[in-house]
This record gives sequence, C-alpha cells and structure tokens, in this order.
Amino acid sequence: MDLPFDPLLFSIALFIGMLLSLEAGWRIGRRKQAGTGQAAPAEAGTGAVEGAVFALFGLLLAFAFSGATDRFDHRRELITQEANAIGTAYLRLDLLPAERQAVLKTLMRQYVQARLDTYASIGDKAAVARAFSESQRLQTAIWQGATSAIAQAGTPVLAGVVLPPLNDMFDITTTRLAASHTHPPRVIYGMLFVLALVASMLAGHAMASGPRRPRLHIVAFALIVTATVYVTMDIEVPRQGLIRVDGSDQLLRDTLQGMQPH
Repeated sequence: MDLPFDPLLFSIALFIGMLLSLEAGWRIGRRKQAGTGQAAPAEAGTGAVEGAVFALFGLLLAFAFSGATDRFDHRRELITQEANAIGTAYLRLDLLPAERQAVLKTLMRQYVQARLDTYASIGDKAAVARAFSESQRLQTAIWQGATSAIAQAGTPVLAGVVLPPLNDMFDITTTRLAASHTHPPRVIYGMLFVLALVASMLAGHAMASGPRRPRLHIVAFALIVTATVYVTMDIEVPRQGLIRVDGSDQLLRDTLQGMQPH
C-alpha cells in the first residue's frame, strides 16, 4: 500500500533540488556573459535539445499522472464490485435451509465489518493484519457453513446458485489487495526527479539572458512542477493522502446496514 518514497518528503526534496538547479543554470548562463555586457547568442542546436528534454519530462509526468488516476478509479470500482458481490451472496443465502440461514447471515455481517476494519485501519499495520486475518477466518467459516447447508438440503442444484457468488465475494479481496500494492516502479520516480532537475537547469540557463534573476518565474516553475508530482504520488496512496477513496466505503457500510436482521 505504501510507496517506495514518502510523497511529502519526495516533493520537498524535489522543490529544493529544482530551485538549486534553476539557480545553477542561471549562474552558468551569467558566467558565459561575464565581461560582455550583453546576452550571449544561443549555441547551435541547444533549442532542439532543450525542447526534447522538456517534452520528455512533460510526457513522463503526464503518463505518471494519468496512470495514477486510472489506478485510483480502479480501486474505487473494486469497492463497488465487492459491495455488489457481498449483496448478491447474502441474498442467495435465503435459498438455504431456514435453520442454517441465521448463523450464516451473522457470519456474513461479521465478515463485512472485518472488511471495513481492514481498510479503516490503514496506517496501523498490526490492526490491518488482525482485521484481514479475521476476514480470512470468516471466509472459511462461511464457505464451510454454506457447503454443509447445501449438503443438508439434499439439492445439488443449490451449489451452482449459492457458491459462485460466495466465491466472487472472496476473490475480490485478493484483487483489492493486489490493486493496493500496484504502483509504478521506483525507476519512474527516479526519472521524474532527474528530468525535473535537468529541465530546471536548462530553464535557469535560458533565463540568464534577461537583465535580472526572474525570482517569480523560478519559484512558480518549481512550485507548479512539485505540486503536480505531489498530487500524482498522493493519488497512489488513496487511504493515506489528501485524495482518498474512503467515501466509496459508504457502499460497504450501506450493504452492512441492509444486512441487519429485521
């Protein structure tokens, strides 16, 4: 669930690094102009190189942001799928013998609560482990109870009606777990960091042709890029950052509420 780097620390380091790179580029450009009293002419081919670097950086940043939002939406969709799977499996329990339904429905309610506790405890690894372990235990109990009830009913056709929804309900837990651990490789963030510094140095060098150091443009450039990178990384941890999927958990809470005995 965690990223290889803390988004806030990564962004702070990137912001400082970009400011230093912008300053370094500006000083290099100024040094070339020392003693001339006027801006030095651009060297042949530098414009193409600068354009390629900025285009590559923008493309990488755009792909990283797009991938992060896609994974964010996918995680929300998985919550919806789990809520639907649980609701369907719960309704199918009505087909089992009446004397077995009460126990199984109680286990189902406990299971949904354990699933909610698993993701509500993010940040406390011990609590997450306990809640997930409890949900696994309840999966086993529900499956054994359902298969036993089907055998008791003596109606084999029930197995094809009751068990598939239960299987889907259990499978989605693995899918959600895998999705929570799916992040871009570390090298992507490393490339973003390096390209941001290189682009900053080239931008600072280009700014050296002006009469004064453009402090506003320097800070604005570093701040905008850093903010974009931070939001991209924040979306990757939707249970811990500013942009969260917690609101989608209401679907599971509503499902649990609908499962309460009347």
